[in-house]
Amino acid sequence: MRVAEIVLIALRALARNKMRSALTVLGISIGVGSFICSVAVGEGASHQVQEQIRSLGENMIWVEAGGRNVNGVRTGTHGTRSLTQGDARAIQEQVTLVADVSPNVDTHATVVYHNQNWSTQVRGVTPEYLPVRRWRIDHGTPFAQEDVDYAAKVCLLGQTVVTNLFGSDDPVGKTIRVQTVPCRVMGVLALKGQSPTGQDQDDVVIMPFTTVQKKVMGIYWLDDVFCSAVSPTAIPAAEEEITALLRERHHVLPDQVDDFNLRHPVELAKASAASQRTMTLLLGSIASVALLVGGIGIMNIMLVSVAERTREIGIRMAVGARGRDILAQFLVEAVTLSLIGGGIGVGLGLLGAYGIPAVAQWRTLIRADAITAALACAGAVGIFFGFYPARRASRLEPIEALRR
Repeated sequence: MRVAEIVLIALRALARNKMRSALTVLGISIGVGSFICSVAVGEGASHQVQEQIRSLGENMIWVEAGGRNVNGVRTGTHGTRSLTQGDARAIQEQVTLVADVSPNVDTHATVVYHNQNWSTQVRGVTPEYLPVRRWRIDHGTPFAQEDVDYAAKVCLLGQTVVTNLFGSDDPVGKTIRVQTVPCRVMGVLALKGQSPTGQDQDDVVIMPFTTVQKKVMGIYWLDDVFCSAVSPTAIPAAEEEITALLRERHHVLPDQVDDFNLRHPVELAKASAASQRTMTLLLGSIASVALLVGGIGIMNIMLVSVAERTREIGIRMAVGARGRDILAQFLVEAVTLSLIGGGIGVGLGLLGAYGIPAVAQWRTLIRADAITAALACAGAVGIFFGFYPARRASRLEPIEALRR
């Protein structure tokens, strides 16, 4: 009953100064709401980057034709003949830490269906490309190794190409023209989304690499070799084995630079994820400053309240109230202000987190632990900033208090 009485007295005291209490609550509400919104924006961005990392592929190792820097000049992939089908086969057969290997050649071409046309990326690969990239077929079937062996005129379409060529029609079984080559659509790839660099991964036509080499581009070399390591921890060792193997096959002398390079898209994406986490921490810190300012407002108001109610404190002590009762009364008032502000702040934060994607097109992710942490911080602010005014009130001398 004593706790209930203290809470009731605290609420009555707050109700006597509605405007002052409301303004104090507003400061805490803004701090809590901004904290929840900041964390939601940061978590949404981080989650999106994590999805992009997963979309890059399963333990992916990307071997690209051309050295990174030759005599101060960056060599390009296209037209560089340093990678061949034999290199891809050697990696598959001799590097035990590699699970799947897919040769790759790519170009940009115009694809046509009836009176519709679309300029897109054409990628020539093997069936192993899909497990390397963790890419599934939405409907239809993938092409087989036999199609690669015989340079069959078949293809798989990304969702963006399907939308622009076929609209809502099902493209499976229909024939499109890639440049001048007619190709039968065997399946439609599942939606992949944007890459960490912002490229639309669904804007692609996938074909057997032999078909692209012989019938679309007229080349015999490869642009890249996509590999997947047997596990994430095996990637560094697998890269060392691939480098040693290709240097031997290409007769690269010890003092010469490689005529190929290993790219690390996953590491770039992870660096982006780390920067997003840093941004989330920064936004949360800025929001915490608003919460701190709200706590200072609570201390200020409670000090004013103690000064105004000095005679009331003296009367209560004169009729038997102990110092700890006075301390509890004012501490409960401060915590009540904080928790009311925290509750309103949670509502404002949720409203902002749901409204930001609609207004700014930013992805947000609301976490229950962030809401719990915000409420806990609001309560802690009330205790921390309310303790000094409450302690000051509890240490007043009854006679001195009654004289005021």
